[in-house]
Amino acid sequence: MTTTSPGTTSTSGGARVHVQRFGTFLSGMIMPNIAAFIAWGLITAFFIPTGWTPNETVAAMVGPMIVYLLPLLIANTGGRMVYGIRGGVIATIATMGVIVGSEIPMFIGAMLVGPLSAYLLKKLDSLWAGKVKPGFEMLIDNFSSGILGAILALGAFFGIAPVVSGFSSILEGGVNWLVSNNLLPLASILVEPGKILFLNNAINHGVFTPIGVQQVAESGKSLLFLIEANPGPGLGILLAYSFFGLGLARASAPGAIIIHFLGGIHEIYFPYVLMKPILVLAAIGGGMTGVAVNVAFQTGLRAPASPGSIFAVLIQTASDSYIGVILSVILSATVSFLIASVILRASRKRDIANGMDGDLTGAVAKTEAMKGKSSSVLGGLTGAGAAAADNREIKNIVFACDAGMGSSAMGASVLRNKIKKAGLEGITVVNQAIANLDGTADLVITHQDLAARAQEKSPNSIFVSVDNFMNSPKYDEVVAMLQSKATEEASR
Repeated sequence: MTTTSPGTTSTSGGARVHVQRFGTFLSGMIMPNIAAFIAWGLITAFFIPTGWTPNETVAAMVGPMIVYLLPLLIANTGGRMVYGIRGGVIATIATMGVIVGSEIPMFIGAMLVGPLSAYLLKKLDSLWAGKVKPGFEMLIDNFSSGILGAILALGAFFGIAPVVSGFSSILEGGVNWLVSNNLLPLASILVEPGKILFLNNAINHGVFTPIGVQQVAESGKSLLFLIEANPGPGLGILLAYSFFGLGLARASAPGAIIIHFLGGIHEIYFPYVLMKPILVLAAIGGGMTGVAVNVAFQTGLRAPASPGSIFAVLIQTASDSYIGVILSVILSATVSFLIASVILRASRKRDIANGMDGDLTGAVAKTEAMKGKSSSVLGGLTGAGAAAADNREIKNIVFACDAGMGSSAMGASVLRNKIKKAGLEGITVVNQAIANLDGTADLVITHQDLAARAQEKSPNSIFVSVDNFMNSPKYDEVVAMLQSKATEEASR
């Protein structure tokens, strides 16, 4: 864990950080519109001819929603991320070209054309920024974006739509090839480690969701929605820690199970794997088992299960897929539990001998004690910590994670309760996606693997990085620092 003050520089983190950043951008377009995907999935599940309550009149909404509504929402969100309201408008205009120019739902096209259109408008506006005579601003803005929007829509219709259609066909063909050759379970070899490295949003919303929604339009369901979202592998690992773990890891695992399995926040089990990386084998084994079961039973969901709660999974399960989906969750959890149990039991004596007793947040401190020296980098907020040395008033605290909805929301809730119990007032604690950091936060708290990207977005903020959003002792240190500052203010 690290704490840094404004001006602290850090490396970019290499290829992983770049992929995370790309995944964050993709998920930033999808995540705010998940409610629309769920609404479309429920209407599909109930009213299509093979649904629970078939109704031809109501089912007429299904096609327009998947062809127009969902891609345009994605494009508008992507455009806003790049260039605000004007970016959202031109992204929507241009995306109509790629939608009309294709015969398949244009989710990939929307994620490409939307942000690109907003970027081009941003560059166009910069050409005459500050040069327009007063009174002509609205005229220039409206006509420039209108003309550019028309050109981009035509370009998307004739140029981008055929390319994206061909690319989508290649991706879908690859998935179908894996399915027909019974090789789809091998996808877990890449998916499960990718999740642990916080690339889950790039994998799920950047790849599986666009192809999965297209498959739903064709066959009414898709098993791609379950490759990343299956809560079974994480459940098995947490169960293994509950029985065979040590220290805080064992004590906190049952609570993490509730958050992971029922709440759908998969990030909660990542630190348990990162503490003992060989456990990724358990995640891969469980993931492969779940995919294999779904392939065997030809099961699938009607829409993305987000968050990946068992409730969300069951709600979105196709009417003919309940047995296979439930078995995939149970068996994937069983396999990951068995593999993780063997690993934990085999390393138990060695971990105790080395002082690694399963304390997720205390492992670093125990290592320092064994070595007989401390680390200034891991020193924290107390003493000469950077945050404590910063004399600024802290009123706005932001928890930042990849999507800004899962693990950061949990951490914000934990710290908010601690601040309330401490009797501190006038301090706001919110959660945001890293992509939405605007530099106004006094203090930013994020996972240590995401710190480099967060610092780029808000360089003047104080930063605290943690290895576990739920159980970090850093929260108590933050509260102590806030109390100290409050006392100083009162004594002046």
